[in-house]
Amino acid sequence: MASAQRVPQIIRGLGGVLPRSVDALRGSSDWAVASPRGLRQLGEVLIDELTLTGMTLLAPAPALARPLSGCVAAAEELSGLGLDAAHTAPNPLRVAAIQRRRLAGLTVEQLSYRHDPRLPESLAEFGAPATAVVQVCRHEGAPRPWLVWVHGAGQGNSSDLLVARVRRLYRLGFNVALPVQPGHGVRRHAWPPYPGHDPLANVAGMMRAISEVRAVVRWVAPQATAVTVAGVSLGSPVAALVSHLETGVDAVAVYTPIAGLNSMIAHHLWRWGPAGLAVCDALRSEVAAALMSVVDLLETDPAPPAERRLIVAARHDRMAYPEPAVALHDRWGGRLYWHDGGHAGHIFSRRVQAETERFLREVVRR
Repeated sequence: MASAQRVPQIIRGLGGVLPRSVDALRGSSDWAVASPRGLRQLGEVLIDELTLTGMTLLAPAPALARPLSGCVAAAEELSGLGLDAAHTAPNPLRVAAIQRRRLAGLTVEQLSYRHDPRLPESLAEFGAPATAVVQVCRHEGAPRPWLVWVHGAGQGNSSDLLVARVRRLYRLGFNVALPVQPGHGVRRHAWPPYPGHDPLANVAGMMRAISEVRAVVRWVAPQATAVTVAGVSLGSPVAALVSHLETGVDAVAVYTPIAGLNSMIAHHLWRWGPAGLAVCDALRSEVAAALMSVVDLLETDPAPPAERRLIVAARHDRMAYPEPAVALHDRWGGRLYWHDGGHAGHIFSRRVQAETERFLREVVRR
């Protein structure tokens, strides 16, 4: 899109952030606009809307990397395989390199390893081995409880230490592993790209992330008294699938979960106007949905029992929306905890932090 057309579109998009935020809250019974709580809620929804507008309109114009017909064979293979058969057990994690640095008073080890996700044949173009990365904060000595934290979109860097509250958890006695998803953090310029507007690359990227996190779980298990897997936003289906596929996971927690990456991306492309309609239709198609069937967190049955499953949702989530969390709770049972703000706002909530620590302590005590 030419810049002469793009600038007015960005201006219109930004100009609609406040009205959309107010409209999103206006019908809610828990919003009192003049109260401190109401102003915080508005601020959190504003952050969601502003982030979505920026991520959408400041990125390159949406374009399909391939015609939808180029995804049909993969959709047929994956839907035929089903969730369990589509995922192959990972090879053991063998550390190739370690870089250590001090961040926020913590010693952070960045471990690199080569990983082959062994994807199904129809995803072969995305299946070559690649260098995977996991950041680790661990104590010396006897085995400890481990938390494997899977970040959201646009993360996979030092901000993960804040989002996962690693310093606090480390002081409570936990070891923490933070895998870096493909296309993020130190891997943002490395192949393969993920996520994006290619429905085939989206499922392949998530399957690769799932395989890598499974390898991390198996690597920490011999050093662990308990293993909890957690994921936020884009990391939520990864964590859910790992908890389903790995019997050694003792507990699972997901935060502001998404259901259907392709369809969620499509939901926000309206900001592009007509330029985004073709991509939107492709990402919402039956073919794209069939691709996502093998990474659908709503089809998972985690290895941990219901009392070791935590879902944290945001009532005014403008990115992933609350409905996936409700549907997941219907599927999983367990504990559903509601944050009264937006998608990103739960990161800074002390109540969410307290709920997370309560959950982790209960896992360790059992």
